[in-house]
Amino acid sequence: MNHEAMPTKFYNVGLSYKKADVKMRGAFSITKENQKLLLKEAKASGIDGVFVLSTCNRTEITGFAKHPFELISLIIKYSNGSVEDFINVSNVYKNNDAVRHLFNIGTGLESQILGDYEIVAQLKEAYKQAKKAGTTNAYIERVMNLVLQASKDVKNHTKLSSGTTSVAYAAIQYIVENIENHADKKILIYGLGEIGKNTCKNVLNYTSNKQITLVNRTLETALSFVELHPEVKVGEFDNLTSHIQNTDILIVSTGASVPTVTKEHLKPGQELLILDLSMPENVDVAVKEIEGITLINVDELSKITDKTIEVRKSEIPKAEAIIGKYKSEFNDWLSHRKFVPAVNALKESLQIIQQDEIAFHSKKIKDFNVEQAEFVTNRMIQKITTQFVKHLKDNDTSADQSIDVICKIFNTEITELQNG
Repeated sequence: MNHEAMPTKFYNVGLSYKKADVKMRGAFSITKENQKLLLKEAKASGIDGVFVLSTCNRTEITGFAKHPFELISLIIKYSNGSVEDFINVSNVYKNNDAVRHLFNIGTGLESQILGDYEIVAQLKEAYKQAKKAGTTNAYIERVMNLVLQASKDVKNHTKLSSGTTSVAYAAIQYIVENIENHADKKILIYGLGEIGKNTCKNVLNYTSNKQITLVNRTLETALSFVELHPEVKVGEFDNLTSHIQNTDILIVSTGASVPTVTKEHLKPGQELLILDLSMPENVDVAVKEIEGITLINVDELSKITDKTIEVRKSEIPKAEAIIGKYKSEFNDWLSHRKFVPAVNALKESLQIIQQDEIAFHSKKIKDFNVEQAEFVTNRMIQKITTQFVKHLKDNDTSADQSIDVICKIFNTEITELQNG
C-alpha cells in the first residue's frame, strides 16, 4: 500500500549576525527580484513549500527538501556568497528545531537586539511573497499563522520589547549619548525605506532637533512622508553631495547593493558622523581614512543597547512559555494530520459495510426506512471514528500500522488516502 504522508524533512537553512559579520551578511543578501526568481525555481523543481527571508541581520530559506543542500544551493545561486563561506557561517535546522527557530525569530528572541519586532513585518512579507508565488503549503501556512499569533501574544503580555529599540532607535540613542548639543546639529537622512522612515520618526520623537533633511532617490516618496511630518525638509537627490557636505550627521538607509556614499561625496576637514543602517553596507569604508569622519555601522550600533537588553532578558522565560503554548497547538495539529489516513481508512471501510447492509435490508424488509437507517449508522460511524482517534492519541499508535490492521479486519485495500 502507498500511504501519502506529511513531508518529514522541514528545513531552515541560512546565516545570521551570530556567525556572519556585516560584510558576510551583505554578500549573502538576496534582492527582492532574486527572491522572486528563487521561489519560481524552487516551485519548478518540485520543492513543496518554501519561503525566503533576507534582512540586514539574516538570510534564510525555510521549506521542505530531501536534503538541505537543495535549499542551500538556491541561496548560493541568488546571492553573491560562496559555498565555502556559507559552510563557515551557516546554520541548518531540521523539523522540530526549524519550527522552534521560526517561533524564536517571530517573537524577537533571535533578533540582534533582543525583542526587536521589525523582523515580524519582514517575516510577514516573506510569507506573503511565497503565498503569492504559490510556494506555501498547509504545513507552512499553519506554522506561520501560529508564529504570528505567538508574536502578538509575547508583545502584548511581556516586556520583551520594553523601551522599544531597533537599529533605527539605536541610531538615535547613539546620537543622544555621543554628540554634544545634538539638538542643534544638522541631520541628513539619506534613503527612505522602512528603516529610514522609522529613524526620522525617532529623531522627531526622541530629540528636539528641528534641522532634519531627507534625500531620497524617488522624490514622491519623500514628499508623501513630509506631508505627515511637515517639520522635515526635503532635499533634491541631484544635490546629494552638497547636502552631505553641509550636514553634521548623516544617516544612510539606502537599499543598494553597492556603496551609495563614497569619499567623493565628502570634503576635506569636514567633521561628520555617519551612521550606516544599510545592509549590505552602503557607505564605503574608505571614508574612515578622511580625518574628521566617524563611521558607525549596524553591528556597532547593536552594542549600545545593553541596558535595555538586561531588562528584556528577564522576560525570556515568559516569552518561552507563550511560545510553548503555540508550539503545543501546532504539534496537536500535526498529530491530527498524522492520524487522518488511518481515520479515513476506518471510515471508508465502515461506510462500505453501511451501504452494503442498507442495500441488503432494503431488499429484505418491506417499507425499510433508508433515510433513518443512514442517520443512525452515520452516528455510529462518527462515534467509532472518534473513539479510534482517541485510541491513536492515547497509545501513540503508528498510523500506518493502524491502516494495515483495518485493511486486514475489513478485508479491503486502501490504495491512497489524502491528508485532508
